[in-house]
Order: sequence, then structure tokens, then C-alpha cells
Amino acid sequence: MDLSKVSKVSRDSGKIRALLKSLARNISTPANIQTLTDDAKQDSDTLSRITVNECLDALERLMIIENQPAWNTHIRSSAELRKTPKRHFADVSLAVSVLGLDKESILNDPKYLGFLFESLAVHNLRVYSQANDASVYHYRDSNNDEIDAVVQNRAGEWAAFEVKLGSGAFDEAAENLIRITKNISKKCSSLNIITGTGNTYTRPDGVNVVSLSSLGV
Repeated sequence: MDLSKVSKVSRDSGKIRALLKSLARNISTPANIQTLTDDAKQDSDTLSRITVNECLDALERLMIIENQPAWNTHIRSSAELRKTPKRHFADVSLAVSVLGLDKESILNDPKYLGFLFESLAVHNLRVYSQANDASVYHYRDSNNDEIDAVVQNRAGEWAAFEVKLGSGAFDEAAENLIRITKNISKKCSSLNIITGTGNTYTRPDGVNVVSLSSLGV
């Protein structure tokens, strides 16, 4: 009902539900309009690109979803920066609710759990960043090099964040952060890995490991 009021067009609730499910399945990914449309057709085969585009705009205005825009910066290579935003709900629990998931089903799908945790981490980064007059972006180029989150303030100072639930992924995440940020013209102020629990510390390579609970400290 709210969506119809905002867009001033009567919306089919079944199509909206199909789009919300698609957004939930593609949470924390740079899914474009066509990807979301094709995916939503699992639940509504009459959903069009135009409808998806219009509904995404209305959902954002209702603060149901929050896009994480792609970062625009200068890089020292021939790679091209991708521009598609990452998709998030304003609260990650909405994705869980839309898909009707419970604790067991989430734990049985560790890959999807990782996407949910990344969305939670980005939400927290956005809260702390807004309080410090900064914004949260993501980085992805045509070489498929990615940084989960880039926080940049108005002065142009920026920090890079990878989000990993398991400590077994820390070494690879740190190596990727160091390698990718060397290719970016402006020096990064700090490299960080956000994880779920444990101590917050700095690795010998200079990359910070930060538990989610101490992120705002």
C-alpha cells in the first residue's frame, strides 16, 4: 500500500513480493536491473525491467532498501570501474523475513550467511560514517578486483574494509586489500578486516582485524 502511494501507481502485491525476494537473494551484491528482473521471475514471470526500476526507486524513498554506491576514484591501470551499486535492505533482518528463513536454514548456507553478515557490517559502517560526515561505497573493477566497503570523508581521506566471518579467510583478504589499494592513486589511511567475534588487533602486515562489536569504538 505504501509503495503504491509513493509511486502513485497501483502495484500488484505479488510482483512486489517477488522483487523483495529477489533483492533478498541478491543482498550485498551489485545486481543490476536485468539480474533482479530475471531472478524475480522465479516468483512472478510477468515482472518487467520498467516495473523493477520504478519499484526500486519507490522502495529507496520509503527507506526499505539502501544502495551502496560504487566508488569513483583514479586507478593506476587500464581496468575500468564498475558503477552498479550493491543492494541492501535498511535492516538485514528484512531479507531473512522476506525469504522466510530460520536459524537452521541460515547456518546451513554459509555463503548466504556471509552476504547477510556483510550487509550488517555495511549498515553499521554507514551509521558511524554518517555521524562523522563520511560516506560508504564499494569498489569493483573490470578485473573483478573488489573491496567490500570504502569509507571516505569530505576531505577525501578513505579507509578500506573487507568483511569476513571466518579467520581462515583473513590472509587472503589482507593480501587483496594491500594489492588492490596499491593500484589506487590516493593513499589509503587504513586497511581493515571486519569479523564477527574475537579480539581487535593489527596484523604484522599493518591490516587491522576489527570485530563487529568494537567497530564504533
